Amino acid sequence: MAVCEICQKSASHGNKLSITRSHISKRSPRTWKPNLRRVKADVNGETRRIYVCAKCLKDGKVKRA
Repeated sequence: MAVCEICQKSASHGNKLSITRSHISKRSPRTWKPNLRRVKADVNGETRRIYVCAKCLKDGKVKRA
């Protein structure tokens, strides 16, 4: 599984609850995946393709090539 190379964000796991949420026993596992983009970025003076989450791109933590 891919991971953001800036903030190390990766998939997280939890439970999916039923719509009514009244029956506690109705739970099933689910996964939340980060919104990763594969971009060309300057890393230590050289251009590389890295996986970066959309939040890091929006916040300007990545200098694109």
